[in-house]
Amino acid sequence: MSNRQSQILAVALCALFQAGCQSAQPTHVATDVPAKVEKIVAVNEDSDADGLPDAVELHSFADRANFRKWFTALAEQQFYELSPQWNDTQRDCAGLVRFAMREALRTHDRQWFQGMNIEVVAPDVKAFSLERSLVGEKLFRTDYGAFAESDLRDGKLSEFADARTLKNYNAAFISRDRRQAQAGDLLFYHQPWVQKYPYHVMIFLGAARQASAGAADWVVYHTGTSANDKGEVRKARLVVLDQHPDRRWRPQESNKHFLGFYRLKMLE
Repeated sequence: MSNRQSQILAVALCALFQAGCQSAQPTHVATDVPAKVEKIVAVNEDSDADGLPDAVELHSFADRANFRKWFTALAEQQFYELSPQWNDTQRDCAGLVRFAMREALRTHDRQWFQGMNIEVVAPDVKAFSLERSLVGEKLFRTDYGAFAESDLRDGKLSEFADARTLKNYNAAFISRDRRQAQAGDLLFYHQPWVQKYPYHVMIFLGAARQASAGAADWVVYHTGTSANDKGEVRKARLVVLDQHPDRRWRPQESNKHFLGFYRLKMLE
């Protein structure tokens, strides 16, 4: 067979092969198939083995910055006016963190603003929202180990997390030095003699949005509840807490009950 004949045969075979492939495919190929495949893979992956699926973590600088702004603003606002969307049975120190996290990750549309007592803070987080998430509101890790899809059924990802659970499974230690803290980081305290709630958590605001007085060391926290006291949300500066009459509440490296500053794993 001559070279010319070989070329003609090759072209014919190629055309035949392409026609066969095209006829075997559906005539309405969905353009969003790659996106769906990517989403399924992402929710099943935990590339840093921190217990949270990659799909829940915020990977871009913009998303992390916008989340911090919403998270801290929503938490701070509760000091001035409690949101009716914050269930009164969930109002304690960890409940403030859970509430502000969830609301920071929602789609902030007109309907959302109608039910909230806050104005626009920042653009929405783009990579993740509760409405689009395959994990729903199960944002919180409750046990050690890398993420597995069965965690959604076994309760290792949950809608609830107390202060101890937030510290152990959902945040990473940063430092006991306040100069290393960023807005949205958490402060933890531990009082082992308190049987029911030995851990306490506060939210570091940095520069407060309201009445900041030019300072950048503000925190907001709920005092916790008891049988006779519903507690309250408080806002204070670290330099003021440094002088707290009860030394166990002083956010100082010399205070063994102050565990330090922690960063949410979804921001890592």
